[in-house]
Amino acid sequence: MILVLRALGVGDLATGVPALRALRAAYPDEELALVAPRWLAPLVDLVGGVDRLVEADGLGHLAWPGPPPELAVNLHGRGPQSHRMLAGVRPGRLLAFANAEAGHRDGPDWRAEEHEIDRWCRMLAWYGIPADRTDLALRRPEPGRTPTGVSIVHPGAKAAQRRWPPARFAQVARALTERGHRVVVTGTAGERSIAEQVRALAGLPAGAVLAGETGLGELATLVAHARLVVSGDTGIGHLATAYATPSVLLFGPVPPAQWGPPPDRPWHQALWVGQRQPVDAAAVHPALAALDVPAVLAAVERVERGTPLATRR
Repeated sequence: MILVLRALGVGDLATGVPALRALRAAYPDEELALVAPRWLAPLVDLVGGVDRLVEADGLGHLAWPGPPPELAVNLHGRGPQSHRMLAGVRPGRLLAFANAEAGHRDGPDWRAEEHEIDRWCRMLAWYGIPADRTDLALRRPEPGRTPTGVSIVHPGAKAAQRRWPPARFAQVARALTERGHRVVVTGTAGERSIAEQVRALAGLPAGAVLAGETGLGELATLVAHARLVVSGDTGIGHLATAYATPSVLLFGPVPPAQWGPPPDRPWHQALWVGQRQPVDAAAVHPALAALDVPAVLAAVERVERGTPLATRR
């Protein structure tokens, strides 16, 4: 039994796919259980290779009814809390970054500025488990009744600093519509008001707002069969990467060097103006605010042509 901890969100699971696949390949005959939030189950199914989902919403005591796993793997963080959570199930061995505070001196050192994909591939490589950082694709669901060929504008994000102004998203949506795109606006139920604001300012029909109407599985299907995704640095951007759907992703405050799509894929454009000092934690970050509508529309043209961009890193 291999027990893997990754109790985070959509982007976190998507960037952990190469490491999960590497563990599956290294232990093909062992049951692989993933500790993650239950709501991620539709995405876990699309990853493949995971035999069981163990529900956990964040860190804390893990109710583990079975015998101790032979191997526990921390793909969640540097510790100590995540290390201790896995140590609590008494695994035969723990693969994790070195953390003296957690009593785990094995493993490589943590690198704060490392890309999230490379971080976990490097950790496994330290233990002799090779991982392919390019192995990011998810299984492509059949569309069914899901709209296909749409261009997705996704204005929401968990943190206010990562939300580009709705008025600018609306300008992008209006310009895309004028260019012949069929635009839909996505988001969570809590982001419905932002999506409606974008729709109204862009002059889109009422049915263009899908925020709060798509579960995670439906959202993945929508992205898998979309023409384009325009969003900030949030989970839907990672879905676009997983399905090789052309995307323009707006970064700030975190640079794409840590969370962006692979830079050698010209159908993904990660826009980034460089480091800026934050002014107000409740306002859009200056690095994101510095991106204007013409820059985004120019990036859309590049992804549709497949022309690379020398992104500032």
